[in-house]
Amino acid sequence: MRILTSILALSAALMAAPAVAQDTRVLDSMDDASRWEASASTDVHAAVSAVAGHDGRAVRLDYDFDGKAGYAVLSRPLPFDLPDNYEISFWVRGAGPVNTFEVKLTDASAENVWWKQTARYDFPDGWTKFVIKRRQVSKAWGPSPETVLRRAERVEFVVVAAEGGKGAVEIDQLSQRALPVDPVAPPQPVAGDGRPQTTAANAVDLDPKTAWTPPVGEPSALTLDLGYEREFGGLTLRWGERGAAADYRISASTDGRDWRELATVTGGNGGVDWLRTPEATARWLRLEPLKPVPASDVVGSSGAGQRLGAGQATTYALTEIEVEPLAFGEDATAFVEAVAKENRRGLYPRGFFGEQPYWTLVGVDGGGESGLIGEDGAIELRRAGPSIEPFVIDNGRLITWADVNVEQGLKDGDLPIPSVTWTADDWTLKITSFADGAPDQARLWGRYDLTNTSNRPRTLTLALTARPLQVNGPVQFLAIPGGVAPVERIAWDGASLTLNDDVRVQPLTAPDAVAASSFDAGVDPQSLILPSARRPAGEPVMVSDPTDLPAGALLYEVMLQPGETRTFGFLSPLAGETPQAGQGVAALDQAERALAAEWREKLDRVDLTLPPAAQRIEDALKSSLAHMLMSRQGPILQPGTRSYNRSWIRDGAMMAEGLNRLGMAEHSADYLRWYAPYVFENGKVPCCVDARGADPVPENDSHGEFVFLAAETYRYTGDEALLRQVWPQVQKAVAYMDELRASTRTPEFQTPDQRHLYGLLPPTISHEGYSDKAAYSYWDDFWGLLGYKDAVFIAQTLGDAEAAARYAAARDQFAADIRASIVATAEHHDIDWIAGAADRGDFDATSTTIALSPSGEQDNLPPELMARTFDRYWENFQNRLTNRTAWKDYTPYEWRLVGAYVRLGQKDRALAVLDFLMADRRPEAWNGWAEVVGRDKREPRFIGDMPHAWISSDYIRSALDLFAYERDRDHALVLAAGVPQAWLDTKEGVGVKDLRTAYGSLTYAYRKQGAAYVLTLGEGATPPGGYVLQWPAGEGRPERVRIDGRAAQWTGDELAIPVGARRITLN
Repeated sequence: MRILTSILALSAALMAAPAVAQDTRVLDSMDDASRWEASASTDVHAAVSAVAGHDGRAVRLDYDFDGKAGYAVLSRPLPFDLPDNYEISFWVRGAGPVNTFEVKLTDASAENVWWKQTARYDFPDGWTKFVIKRRQVSKAWGPSPETVLRRAERVEFVVVAAEGGKGAVEIDQLSQRALPVDPVAPPQPVAGDGRPQTTAANAVDLDPKTAWTPPVGEPSALTLDLGYEREFGGLTLRWGERGAAADYRISASTDGRDWRELATVTGGNGGVDWLRTPEATARWLRLEPLKPVPASDVVGSSGAGQRLGAGQATTYALTEIEVEPLAFGEDATAFVEAVAKENRRGLYPRGFFGEQPYWTLVGVDGGGESGLIGEDGAIELRRAGPSIEPFVIDNGRLITWADVNVEQGLKDGDLPIPSVTWTADDWTLKITSFADGAPDQARLWGRYDLTNTSNRPRTLTLALTARPLQVNGPVQFLAIPGGVAPVERIAWDGASLTLNDDVRVQPLTAPDAVAASSFDAGVDPQSLILPSARRPAGEPVMVSDPTDLPAGALLYEVMLQPGETRTFGFLSPLAGETPQAGQGVAALDQAERALAAEWREKLDRVDLTLPPAAQRIEDALKSSLAHMLMSRQGPILQPGTRSYNRSWIRDGAMMAEGLNRLGMAEHSADYLRWYAPYVFENGKVPCCVDARGADPVPENDSHGEFVFLAAETYRYTGDEALLRQVWPQVQKAVAYMDELRASTRTPEFQTPDQRHLYGLLPPTISHEGYSDKAAYSYWDDFWGLLGYKDAVFIAQTLGDAEAAARYAAARDQFAADIRASIVATAEHHDIDWIAGAADRGDFDATSTTIALSPSGEQDNLPPELMARTFDRYWENFQNRLTNRTAWKDYTPYEWRLVGAYVRLGQKDRALAVLDFLMADRRPEAWNGWAEVVGRDKREPRFIGDMPHAWISSDYIRSALDLFAYERDRDHALVLAAGVPQAWLDTKEGVGVKDLRTAYGSLTYAYRKQGAAYVLTLGEGATPPGGYVLQWPAGEGRPERVRIDGRAAQWTGDELAIPVGARRITLN
């Protein structure tokens, strides 16, 4: 009672705590199921019914995903106001697979949505109270700038397929409770320990020189009064240099009488202890030291032990205990970020210090599991998995990525065998990673070449640390969040290091020592390398950690003579039972040589000849092809392996075009076979497909993209059997587009304020910029028009004259409607460019490029509006280039502008955009682009997958356009339209070898020979319109032209070259 009496006395000294509102309002007792309705996405089944509830009756939603992705919804109109602070609660129970559970609130417009989204929610068997705090409700989407919902008009309970399947969810007693608003700054806690001569206040006085010092060996408890019932995310305990507790218990209470255990620490090492307590609520906290840190002569830094000297401390010494905000413990990643910021830069990966990191993919052709390597040398062992991070101990000092110069590279400049080199004053460390094997039997390798660059012998220690930290950065949030990769246990069995029982790291050379530690005992590299932490490599070690944050290390003591290099490495299975690798460097060298030869064969099916100054174009071309091959999953083309680990038909169709042109049309055919069965029965082509099935979200570009994929695959493979196989889906997709167009060819779209929307595909969110509200995007329309064009081609190819005539009529009608809409939209919005969306009148030249390629509408668009569109982009680009306009970031989808300018005959602009975009490979040596590129390289932001394989395909298409592209109006192959004269004037000139086209392989060489420019064409391609050589205006066009010795004439700035010509000379 003495402690409790002291607590109450201390509490009376505090300012009056905010009153807790107890009034709970029942929004819907759920007794009347008729107020609720069930709905679902395409081909998903949902039904509502009444059942016995927690109190009275409840409402039940039955759902059946039937092998599809999608959602089932239970909803009703329910207007209510939301105060400044509140909680919404209801009772829930259910049955069925694990799925995403969403609670949505919409405003009066029904266009703005707020939600609480719980991923992979396992619905409880028994009634369980589900509570949503105001801070957990976030804006999902909507055009309104308001981020806080003040009044709801509708409530929805949504089950979104994760595992899918069939199940039910029951809801009862939907309620709202008003809560007091937390103070802007919480009061400083008041501390006591019940002792007459107490030093408890020292633990909360913000003075690191004072401490709470209870005696060791006697029961002691430090109690904090937080002033009011407060939410917090964790605690930070700062121990004195001597007197830290190794074991202690922390409890929490809301009333000062009933206590619950909040955290228990065992085996702590002093210094600073960080404790994560997610979503914790308490008025009082109690700390009970149980055991001191043993005496030691080890000197540690913050969070890495303490100096206890020769004797054991007789008192504990807690200099400060800090109550951390909710964000501190929001998740494990936020927690480690907070810890990292208190440590020396370099002890944690760059991303945990608030700096944007970059990485590249380590995988095999055909996908499967994959790793990553970070720009600073960490190797992620699998998706959402732990990493191996290198450190070097040099003369007793721990050297990190922050202490050296770091450079990146690729083997031969283009192969997907990436490396990172650390350069210190006297040594270098080259880290290389690659993966080999088939997707179902793949393995990941890590290689470490440590070289003495000094003129004297050096003794170094290489520490390969295994930590639960991804290379995928902490701000990555989509699909597979980056940051921490939880590890429950880490074990060394004398031959391999195992994390979580399923990630195995087999060193190719036995380490000299190993270390493993729990988070509480110290997992930063400085703790792991301490002599007291090391164990003989022959001894098994196993650490289980309730924080899921343990770490381990393989330690190699190395004596290097001047100029000597020692190589170390590891092997980690990615999939299957991988064969036992040979030991040592020989196995590593053999695997790397074999893999390089394998990739070279795949990437060299098409070759470019370029001068050295332009070689980066071919290097990036082949790296981009590798990125697409590694990002796919078997036949499935997809833009990424983490954030975008699913297949969008828009990405896949454009990736297929790149694969076709680089000699890999077989992969396009496989993708077409895989995607076609997912077309819905009504003809809607799903925007994307993943393990859950076909996504039902309407995105109206998808239908045309699917038809284009079918036609383009046939053009490059000639596989008529496959074309006939997917013909039923093509017909359904075209019929569905007919229905969609009919919905906007009605009298209501003939009114003055709607006529610019007449005949267009209905609004969807397919374009990246329209997620706030569906738009009448011309992106959708140009893809749809291409779908009609290719449907005519397919019907003609298959001999269906009736379908060909019908589709041709629809094509011509749709084309006329689009062109009329473009003009009417410009008038409606008073703009002089082609809008991105008809209803918005926005500017988006990147989207408009699709009209030129692959849609082929360049000659049919209103010429002044088209010209102004790309002139305006150029003006904006120049302003960004020269920093005349403030800008923050952009997407490298702008690669499409390079191809557009080539087609427009504006070579200089194409090359200027190319130079700008090439400079934003991050890092440049790895030839990859993220989905988002920031002006400030180190400002953290979501960047999508890196590399982003859809952007890789954009690069491939535009880079190849520099050398050859098919002109839609006459099906001629236009040659070298993006090649500057300076390249031709070099001894190498330019050339392409076996570039695939719809009319065969294209090979040519083009360079200056003496006073003439000579173009030599190889056999192969037979385009119906022949070849066209363009010479840009103002570049001194050669007037004397001979084709195979015969005089020829320019037509304007074009030279027509017949099929079969071999040598063209321009003097």
